[in-house]
Amino acid sequence: MSHRTPAPGDTRQAEVAVVGAGAAGLAAALALARAGVPTLLVGRHAPVADGRTVALLDGSVRFLEALGAWRERIAPHAAPLAVLQIIDDSGSLFRPPPARFHASEIGLSAFGWNVESARLVEALRAEARVAENLTLVEADAAACTPGEAVSTLALADGRTVEARLVVGADGARSPLRAGSGIRVREWSYPQGAITTILAHAQPHRDVSTEFHTRQGPFTLVPLPGGHRSSLVWVTGEGAARRLSELDAADLARAVEAQAKRMLGAMRIDGPRGRVPMRGLSVGSPTAHRLALIGEAAHVFPPIGAQGLNLGLRDAAALRDAVTEAFRDGRDPGARATLDGFARARRLDASLRSAAVDALNRSLLADLLPVDALRGLGLLAMSTIGPLRRAVMREGVLPRLNAPELMRAGRGFLDDRR
Repeated sequence: MSHRTPAPGDTRQAEVAVVGAGAAGLAAALALARAGVPTLLVGRHAPVADGRTVALLDGSVRFLEALGAWRERIAPHAAPLAVLQIIDDSGSLFRPPPARFHASEIGLSAFGWNVESARLVEALRAEARVAENLTLVEADAAACTPGEAVSTLALADGRTVEARLVVGADGARSPLRAGSGIRVREWSYPQGAITTILAHAQPHRDVSTEFHTRQGPFTLVPLPGGHRSSLVWVTGEGAARRLSELDAADLARAVEAQAKRMLGAMRIDGPRGRVPMRGLSVGSPTAHRLALIGEAAHVFPPIGAQGLNLGLRDAAALRDAVTEAFRDGRDPGARATLDGFARARRLDASLRSAAVDALNRSLLADLLPVDALRGLGLLAMSTIGPLRRAVMREGVLPRLNAPELMRAGRGFLDDRR
């Protein structure tokens, strides 16, 4: 194992080069390296500090456990999401009663676990520093030139990297995607999202609560300790801007009122941010010797805990495709290797994108037929047992083409602690 930093002018070679040091890129690089694939991780560490957390669903937790990052580095700082509660606060004539979904109904102790994004990234980074078959290259990629047998990455500091497959995990404004010719569709919503961390007087009891308002979802997600939660407040663009300009005390009072004081008095207990509400999809997540994962391949508004969980499924699925080719002596960057990955990821991303988009637009529509359909759907999920359980299972982890390291029955304890 060697983690020597190459000198300027060096050319480093590997089977796979992952570009991007966020959670998706780190997870992909770790998964490939632990499967015995010589891998380079290219990118500088960029700490997350805007009050965002991530609700890691059960499949993502299984993946992180397989990578060795979960039990000691993340689990002690994560809160279980044992119950999901949805409250229609839209003012609709067809407003259904609050719906509560219990993880125990599908045999889980929690649907997922909520952790601060910065802690997740640092945990993966710590594992990457000591992983066999993984070399960290602390530099930005300036350009990528795909060749017949390898692709060449030119780094901003003058060094070069050669790999048979380049993985673009370089974010929503991905330079690798932009240079690849991959077709992109982008859209936006007339909304913004406020994110922060709250302390509150009443315990959350491991219940994640989502209010469906006419401006978008308002979500409180448990954090460890019982009296802290993360906030994602989706509202109109102007309202989001005004909220972001409030001082801490006034913002806490606004959150408390919007939450119907269900958690008592609140105060701001961490950094905060304002997130644009936009989406992005690609015609294909692959090009010649290139695979895109995470936000380089799809961008979601912060609704429904789909964004990073989908990115981790990208990483786990890519690991399956590449390691199968590597073990069989086939080219991990060849089109035949990437075609199956591309088909499965397109389907997963498009289904999740459509669901998030439909929910958000249904709240904004303010049309009686749309309100009626949304209300009937939530009522059906609340009262029809088989449908209820099927929706919960699919929300936690799609069963079709689930990546190997995310599947149930891999010997993990059901209690993720």
